[in-house]
Amino acid sequence: MTNHFSTPEHEIFRKTVRDFAEKELLPHKEEWETAKTFPKSVFKRAGDLGLLGVCFPEEVGGSGCDYWYKVIFCEEILRCRMAGVAMDLEVQADISTPVIQYLGSDEQKELFVKPAIKGDKIGALGVTEPGCGSDVANIKTTARVEGDDYVINGSKMYITNGGRADFITLAVRTGGEGHKAISLVTFPTDTKGFSVGKTLVKMGNHSSNTTLLFFENCRIPRRFILGEENKGFLYIMMNFQGERLVAAINAVAGCQLSLDDAIRYTTEREAFGKRIIDMQVWQHKFAELQTKIEAARQLTYHAVDLFTRGEDAVQAISMAKLFACDLAQEVGYDCLQAHGGAGYMEEYDISRFVRDIRLLTIGGGASEVMKEIIAKRMRLGKK
Repeated sequence: MTNHFSTPEHEIFRKTVRDFAEKELLPHKEEWETAKTFPKSVFKRAGDLGLLGVCFPEEVGGSGCDYWYKVIFCEEILRCRMAGVAMDLEVQADISTPVIQYLGSDEQKELFVKPAIKGDKIGALGVTEPGCGSDVANIKTTARVEGDDYVINGSKMYITNGGRADFITLAVRTGGEGHKAISLVTFPTDTKGFSVGKTLVKMGNHSSNTTLLFFENCRIPRRFILGEENKGFLYIMMNFQGERLVAAINAVAGCQLSLDDAIRYTTEREAFGKRIIDMQVWQHKFAELQTKIEAARQLTYHAVDLFTRGEDAVQAISMAKLFACDLAQEVGYDCLQAHGGAGYMEEYDISRFVRDIRLLTIGGGASEVMKEIIAKRMRLGKK
């Protein structure tokens, strides 16, 4: 669905992404979901189409476009009907690389950002660990200084693209305890001592590559630091804003696709001598869901607008992620119910949607964390 920020150029880009998703990715849906992976060539093809660097500056190989192009990419790529493929591409374009562009040296941009935009190298974000997820301040992976190097030891868990990443935007502990002792570094995965653990079997997002990572006396140059040492927690929180926006956009787009599917199915299906869509109970349910989806869309677009204008968007982004991702659970449940027994079958996209969207209220900061952020912004509780 278009928005009032759209221009003819935006809609040309929308068609490019939609064609890529529907004509080049969708035909492989069953194959890649069953294999629980997809070819690296998808990254290269996305890079060739200019999809991975649309909002990056031209000097690093991007298109220099506004953030609404990224919104369109996230909305349309889901038409491949594989949330795992969409997530892996979004981690590449929107989560692991922007922070390098913002904070990295010319060398880091040359080594990591430029080839990522082309799809020649695959990136991952390494924050979550076996002992901490949303509690970023308590990560245990360490980076001690030895001369001009960092020596890294520890592990990361639930890392998207982890099994095939060429580089990781990695959170490490460079000081003592707490959030003031964390740094971000760019970590090449050909570093000695780095290893990939087992590929994790997930409830949903089957086509996405998710792994454990291990670091044993891994030595990288200190110049691979991003920004200032011990300022990494702040950088991670800043990076989370983009990740949470993407989650909200994905939730809204997925909700709309699923509702459209349910309307189509109930229009074609009859029960008790009439079409299901002609039953008032489903007309009212679909009207209610469409209203909520539109509310989530406008809240998300409002957060995007604040974000792109450089205003304080933390509360709006947290609200958008909370509302849209929680709504996806409701939409998934009701739209599967509208399909009846067919919705429980893997051949219908609604079945996949229901298991895939469960991640949305967890990844990038759980719904409970969003509520905590919003409550603090409202100055609730103790002064």
